[in-house]
This record gives sequence, C-alpha cells and structure tokens, in this order.
Amino acid sequence: MEQAIPTQMRALVYRGANDLRIETVPVPDISDEELLVRVGVCGVCPTDIKKIQHATVPPPRIFGHETAGVIIRVGSRVKGFSDGDRVALHHHVPCLECHACRHKAFSQCPVYRKTGVTAGFEPAGGGFAEYVRVLPFVFPGIVPIPAGNLLEEGALLEPVNTVLKGVRRLGLLRGDRVWVAGQGPVGLLFTRILTLEGVSVVASDLIGERLELSQNYGATEVYLADEADFGERLRRSAGGGFDAVVVAVPVDDLVCLGMDRLRGGGKILLFAHTKKGAMRDVDLGEICVAEKDVMGSYSADITLQEEVADLVFSRKLDVRGLVSHRFTLEDAVAAVGVAARPRSGTLKVVVQQAERA
Repeated sequence: MEQAIPTQMRALVYRGANDLRIETVPVPDISDEELLVRVGVCGVCPTDIKKIQHATVPPPRIFGHETAGVIIRVGSRVKGFSDGDRVALHHHVPCLECHACRHKAFSQCPVYRKTGVTAGFEPAGGGFAEYVRVLPFVFPGIVPIPAGNLLEEGALLEPVNTVLKGVRRLGLLRGDRVWVAGQGPVGLLFTRILTLEGVSVVASDLIGERLELSQNYGATEVYLADEADFGERLRRSAGGGFDAVVVAVPVDDLVCLGMDRLRGGGKILLFAHTKKGAMRDVDLGEICVAEKDVMGSYSADITLQEEVADLVFSRKLDVRGLVSHRFTLEDAVAAVGVAARPRSGTLKVVVQQAERA
C-alpha cells in the first residue's frame, strides 16, 4: 500500500545573503517519470555556504545536495526503483556525450549544470527539507545504500567522489610526496585517499586537534600553519620539492607557497577556490621551464561512482568519524552557522531527521 504523504513540509529556505528561514512549504508533486524521496541526512557543504553568504544566486531556494534518504513514491513509468529503497542522491549528472564529457570535463557539461534534485523553487539540491523530488536525468546518480550502512554514510558519497576525482587528476605514483593544506573534512578525505593509494602525505592546518586526526588518517608529518617558522619547516620537509600540493582551503597565499614548494614537474591542485575573482601573481617561468602545473578540480565524476561506493560502504574509507555535529532540520540555520565558522571540534556538519539517520 502506498504511504500517506503530507501536503506540507518544513524546509530551510534561502531568502537572500545570510538570510535563512525555517518555513512550511508544499511537498513536491512528482510526475510519472520521477521519484519522491524522504530525506534522512544532508551534509552542509562549503559551496552552498558561499552561495548563502555572498548571494551568488537569486532567492528563494532550498539548498543541500549531500543527500541520502528513502524512496517513498515511484512514478508509474519509472523502472528499477521501489518504495523503501535507501538511496544516496547526486544532484548533477553529465550527459557523457557532449564535447566536455568526451574530455572528462564533466562539470562543464551543459546537462551537468542542471540540478536534478529539488524541494521546490529553483532546483538547488533540496536536501535541507523533509522531501525531495528527483528528476529522471539524474537517475544514473542514484546509489543504493546497503542494509549494513548508515544513511549518513550515503550522504558523504558525493564529497568523497569529488575528492577521489581530484586525486585522480593529479596522476600520482606510489611513493610520491604530497602536501595537503587544510585538514577539515575535505582535507582529511584527501589525506586518507592519498594514503590508501600509497602516497606520503604532509598535512597542515590552523587547528591542532585536526592534525592529530590527520595522523590517524595516514599523514606522516603535520604542521600548524600559524607557527612563525611554518614556511621554513615546510621547505625542509619538501626536500627537493613536493610531487603535488593540494590546497583544500580557500587561502590565496597558500597557492603561492605551494608553487614555491613544488618540485619541477609537480602539480598544484586548487580544490576550495570556488569563488571567482581571487587573483595572485604566478611566476610564468616556473610553469614553463620547471613544468609545474596549476589545476583545479570541481564537483563529482560519475565514472568513479562504483569505486566510491565500495570505498565508503566497505569502510576502507570510514567516513563516520568525520561527522562532528548533527542538527535537526528545525535547527538547520544553526547547522549552517557552525559549518561556516569552523573551530576546534568542528568537522563535518549534517542535518538529519533523527529517526532516519
């Protein structure tokens, strides 16, 4: 028997720069070709925080894209899904056929730029609501969650995917040496995945307890980034230069320092500079003569989806310890505030329906 679904739900609605409100909105209607998912957990992502803080998109919207939940209604023309399926959702999926996709630049695909999960208003992910509507073009991005795993683990598949994509773009070899700048949730994921791939990781952060955790995730050396001799200690650690530098925090000066600490032929990966307009001088001769590469990595890679699911659900990459704060939907404004101002004890912040996590 089909479950009774309410007509109204609670959601965190973005109304303008730093203006978030818990409101009652309609539960999305679905067509015969769509799914309705009851949200269990949604992670708070820095990308959404930047949109909220800087009003880079017009309101109103319901954000939240690191989403996992339970399918509660299946459109009559939909095959392959059933009521009660526990799933993780990807809100962007590429067409795999266009010029960008043929070059594996999936985030530049016109289809990828469309958002296929919504709780209402202009589609924006919708995970900060009780229910989301899933459009058919993102069905390839739906990942089933095994019975032995938490919805919370499913919610972290998307950020893990983005990190693995960045690691693969670097093209590193076993035994290479990498500096990961920033040991928040994303930096820690880089540290762990690089370690699993046989790479030696040097980690830095402003928060000492994060460095302790980064050692648990495999970092061989750790440095507090606000120490007076940080740059010099990093130079000594680099020796002849790092094979790669991952800048996992949006700190412009670290890009220049990272370029200086790279060996010839090394690569620097910008992962957190998602707000356009940041400018820094770069020695073009270093790029040309020393063959140093500056690259970016943004969003997920659908071709890595099965590998990511295996990493997370097998717990070779155990993401459970990354979650430091869990908020109810009614307290989602506070959740965003905590994630936006990380301090000691803050890692991944999630919004959850308590009985559904």
